[in-house]
Amino acid sequence: MRRFFPGGGWLGALVGLLGLLASPPTLAAGCQATVAGTAPALLPAAFRPAAGGEVALTFLGHASFLIESPGGISIVTDYNGVNRPAFLPDIVTMNHAHATHYTDFVDPGIRHVLRGWDTGEGIPHYDLTEGDVHIRNVPTNIRDGTGTEFGGNSIFVFETADLCIAHLSHLHHTLTSEHLAALGAIDVLLAPVDGAYTLSHADMIEVIDQIKPPLVVPMHYFAPSVLQHFLARSGGRYPVHVNTSARVMLSRASLPKTTEILVLSGD
Repeated sequence: MRRFFPGGGWLGALVGLLGLLASPPTLAAGCQATVAGTAPALLPAAFRPAAGGEVALTFLGHASFLIESPGGISIVTDYNGVNRPAFLPDIVTMNHAHATHYTDFVDPGIRHVLRGWDTGEGIPHYDLTEGDVHIRNVPTNIRDGTGTEFGGNSIFVFETADLCIAHLSHLHHTLTSEHLAALGAIDVLLAPVDGAYTLSHADMIEVIDQIKPPLVVPMHYFAPSVLQHFLARSGGRYPVHVNTSARVMLSRASLPKTTEILVLSGD
């Protein structure tokens, strides 16, 4: 397990973390969507932010991450029943561009199953608080054969411990001003970098530049060579850190000042 403290070292991060714990918690600026123009009405409900602490982020493989809040709430993204932890999470999110991003067989012990596409009741708009976690989604579109499935993908946003984490899932297009307004400022971006099935590497770099998160964690790259091609394509515009573990501890105090990439071990 590693704590990601770029730039300031362990001592600077410890001082920052102690300062966070000593002061009253405030909702992260990145956890507040804004209304601009015709932005979708996706504002989260009033939400009590978590007390100080760290968020554990574990790359399970493909597009699945385990997110564990300081209050003990566990979430798995793009839950497919294969890339999963050894225990049942409290919440799972899914998308359906391909079968590796969802499953129809979900253990009934999982309390919340959030499907990010229209399952017959309209495009979903989630506004869920569980313990010290708030979850909302921003619908996007996916390619459907030769056409478009509107609202076929969701960017899920997880708010906890004064951090705002966004999972792009199977994003197929760059973002509009309405998408960006609905997202708000994002602290940690979980981004697919396969370069073909989702977006080209050039378009994914454009999305990163649109969102401007302090931290980007690559996913959905199938092979190390694809990841290396994405990193090369970025042309050194973002500092890159490689973690030898699939797990990292995150806090607001540990975020870099400008966009950096953190590679977690996995595939």
